[in-house]
This record gives sequence, structure tokens and C-alpha cells, in this order.
Amino acid sequence: MATSEKTAAVAELTELFRTSTAAVLTEYRGLTVAELKQLRRALGENAHYAVVKNTLSEIAAKEAGIDAFAGKMSGPSAIAFVSGDPVDAAKAMRDFAKDHEALIVKGGYMDGQYLDDAAVKKLADLESREVLLAKLAGAMKGNLYKAAYMFQAPLSQAVRTVDALRAKVEEQGGAAAPAAENTEAAAEAAAE
Repeated sequence: MATSEKTAAVAELTELFRTSTAAVLTEYRGLTVAELKQLRRALGENAHYAVVKNTLSEIAAKEAGIDAFAGKMSGPSAIAFVSGDPVDAAKAMRDFAKDHEALIVKGGYMDGQYLDDAAVKKLADLESREVLLAKLAGAMKGNLYKAAYMFQAPLSQAVRTVDALRAKVEEQGGAAAPAAENTEAAAEAAAE
């Protein structure tokens, strides 16, 4: 490979590292070209799976400010550059690896930190972003209903107390009626 081609390859890889939300380093030894195409399809549009040269990739990662892959690239390597949700890409790789044991996840990079292969597997076990957001919204909605009930409880309790006082005054006779009206006015003022 000529020097200008290497420079262009490093520049392209550097740009991929900079624009990706995550990157997953894999070893693809033993996979056929058809299986690699199948993996690329499984990753979808939010990930770019590229077979890379180890030395050029390490240089590109350093230029992008990522030192997570230093010394970890050996053997036939490929990197999945994820531009969307990293959970979806990790799930796609996990599912593909179940059927194709030749795909080995070596590690990854996300949010400035190196992820070992166990961390990438844990990432794959997470639910998708949309599901997590829906669960959060449901929890927040439930808390809002509880708060609304708590704010309405003292008001309804005050109304029941006033009704009980009015009933008691009516039982005792009409002599204490002005006092009950004063109590009712005080309860309404407190509620406001």
C-alpha cells in the first residue's frame, strides 16, 4: 500500500472514530464474505462494519484522541463504527455471534471509555433507548398522579369535616347555625 493510500485510510478511519458514538473491535477469522455481508445487514444503517489494518487503525484512533484500542489490535480485526444507538449494534453482534462462533468481540469504546468484551455483552443485554425512555415516562407519570392525589387529599378532607360539622349543628338545632357558617367560611378560606 502506497504512502498516500495509507494516509487516506488513516484519515478516513480517524473521521469514523470521531463521528461514531461507539466502536466495537472484533476478530472475524473464519467468517466468509457472505457471512460478513450478513453481519453488516444485521448491524443496519446505524453502524459501519469495516475490516481494518491494525497499525493504521491504532494510528487513526490516537489521532482521534482514543487510546482504548492501543495494543489490543492483533490478528484479523474489524471495527463496527456505531453512529446510532450502541445497544442496538451490540445486540446485533451478540445475536450474530450466537450463530457464528468465528466472530469474536474483543472490546469496544463508548463515551470516552474502553469496554472489554464482558461490558459489550452487558450493553447488549440492555433494553433499547426507546423502551427505557417509555419506562421512565411511565414512572414519572405515576409519580405525578400520586402528587396530584396528595394535593387534593387535604381539600377533600376539609370538605368532609365541614359537612360533618354542619350535620352536627343541624342535629343540635338551629341555634348554632351562625357558628357553622363561620366554620364553613374559614374552611373555604383555608382551602384557597
